[in-house]
Amino acid sequence: MNAPSSQPSQPDGRSQPSRLRLPSEQSGRPVVPSRGRLRPLGLNEVRISGGFWGHRQEVNASATLEHCLTWMNRLGWIGNFRSAARDDEPWPRAGREFSDSEIYKLSEAMAWEIGRTGNGRVRKWLAELTDIVGAAQKPDGYLNTAFDGPGQQPRYTDLEWGHELYCYGFLIQAAVAHTRVAGVAPAPDQGQHQGEDDSALLHIARRAADHICDVFGPDRKPGICGHAEIEMALVELARLTGEQRYLDQARLFVERHGQQTLADIEFGRAYYQDDVPVRHATVLRGHAVRALYLAAGAVDVAVETGDDELLEAVQVQWRATVARRTYLTGGMGSRHQDEAYGEDFFLPPDRAYSETCAGVASVMLNWRLLLATGEPRYADLTERTLYNVIATSPAADGKTFFYANTLHQRVRGTVPDPDRISPRALSSLRAPWFAVSCCPNNIARTLASLQAYLATADDDGIQIHQYADAEISTSLADGRDIALRVRTRYPDDGDVVVQVMGGRQRSDSAGRSASDTRPWTLSLRVPAWADDGAWLTMPDGQRRPVSPGMVDVNWAFSSGDEVRLELPVRPRWIEADPRVDAVRGTAAVERGPVVMCAESVDLPDDLDVDSVCVDPTVAPTEHDGQVTVAGSLVDTERDDDAWPYRESGSRPPAQGRPAEITLIPYHSWAERGPSTMRVWLPTI
Repeated sequence: MNAPSSQPSQPDGRSQPSRLRLPSEQSGRPVVPSRGRLRPLGLNEVRISGGFWGHRQEVNASATLEHCLTWMNRLGWIGNFRSAARDDEPWPRAGREFSDSEIYKLSEAMAWEIGRTGNGRVRKWLAELTDIVGAAQKPDGYLNTAFDGPGQQPRYTDLEWGHELYCYGFLIQAAVAHTRVAGVAPAPDQGQHQGEDDSALLHIARRAADHICDVFGPDRKPGICGHAEIEMALVELARLTGEQRYLDQARLFVERHGQQTLADIEFGRAYYQDDVPVRHATVLRGHAVRALYLAAGAVDVAVETGDDELLEAVQVQWRATVARRTYLTGGMGSRHQDEAYGEDFFLPPDRAYSETCAGVASVMLNWRLLLATGEPRYADLTERTLYNVIATSPAADGKTFFYANTLHQRVRGTVPDPDRISPRALSSLRAPWFAVSCCPNNIARTLASLQAYLATADDDGIQIHQYADAEISTSLADGRDIALRVRTRYPDDGDVVVQVMGGRQRSDSAGRSASDTRPWTLSLRVPAWADDGAWLTMPDGQRRPVSPGMVDVNWAFSSGDEVRLELPVRPRWIEADPRVDAVRGTAAVERGPVVMCAESVDLPDDLDVDSVCVDPTVAPTEHDGQVTVAGSLVDTERDDDAWPYRESGSRPPAQGRPAEITLIPYHSWAERGPSTMRVWLPTI
């Protein structure tokens, strides 16, 4: 892979809008670092063929994309661009100041879906959105429907809250995605729309990026955006185009954070990470999504510039955040008022914010750190977040969503009106749309590109980090073609079979087919939770125990060879660090990578989950896929007029009746109507 370098440019330094000749190593990949421990694989090299994630990808394609498009049309968010294109008189703008970004996120999701399936209907949608967006761009490259129009504030007069640079970031990422899939997308079905100029969206994004560099470059406007995002987008555009100025601008934005260029606010400058320089911070803080996006951008800058100090700074922050500020589900953000991280070990389950977008951002950061370092702990957190945040947000039909992801629902919610937006993000039941609907579109782009996060390659072989029914077809560093088939019912069970479909043929000096006996390495991740009972079976049938981390199989593989990984997917009790005050005296259950919960619809007599006590001295049981734990149901109807505090030891023990408590995967809660729910269960 090539680092950003000088490309043909116009006399004023702006990049040429001509079509790129995309290197093969860029095709179909969300992130393409020029250096690092691992090389990502693209949508044309990995295909999810079914199972847990395959089903969700199909729902995303068949329901979620159109659902998001319909709502943004209906509410006028797309119409904002049509009005901005006229630019002749004041007009009533719809949505929040950052609603432009939702059109761009959806455009990115559509691009990845085109790369995944070649869907002709989605091609048509994306082409139409591109035309609408492009018509609103100003001659100097500026593009935003909330500023700079008749009756609106001048551009860049509210960097704290205006989100102009933030919106550009998603525009650029959509353009990068579309460019990277254009050459590898499957052909649409016969008779379907073939799409428009594949370079149109990239042309819009490059004009915007050139404008950003002109306005915010060295010795220009010394500002940053109150919501980080532009940083990683500019790096990816630099990787795509080879334009050094985009990388330089991204680095400048990262270094400006912490210089207190933004105004102080009631939440403090830590809210938008303008309190301490990135390389001096020791933990992620402030608004969780902003913090994670900035960290991801910092990793991108560090990798492309060889800045090991900056990369290590982000790893230090990651370690502290995971150790002290992350929920059992992988969710991040425990404060509702500012959607932010709390102090160390402040992780209340009933007030967990754990925004879905923070889960998406965490996956993005972990992927970048995994590619840079090869350390499996980043894939471990990705797995936890995927199954317990990303999979939790959308309903089974892909048309309602959680914005926040509580771990304890005390009050039964009300079914939201399917034709009205939800003004609040609180979790009671999934809602079809929100006044701030960042999460549905973020979920859509994540699911559409998910296969690109499953596997990587390096000079020695192939690494599989996330398990799904999948097909992998790529080339090793020495040019050999490798094809693998992954078969698994994960996470329902822990058996993962990787079958080699080809790869031991080569031509000799005379051009004749010959057996290629050179070994290569297949690496499989053993998750951190699988610390007892994981086994690996080699191609020759030898079976041995393995420990958490990456397990390597170095072998001269023949077509038909199989490697089997057996992971101990069974329910187990989990306890929290005693410094997490909010869950002291409780226990939780995990089954493989999936966090479990109790839901009131599974309790007798329509009891709420706060009547549940469990006995963690008795191992959880599982029968026919149903997980239960021993416990009791306690009468919670007490004298509401009584003073709730007594001298220690004087309160009589709560009386309860023994019961087997049914648990369900946390990601499936609230699918059966209004309910109460909790992950952390009081112990007897």
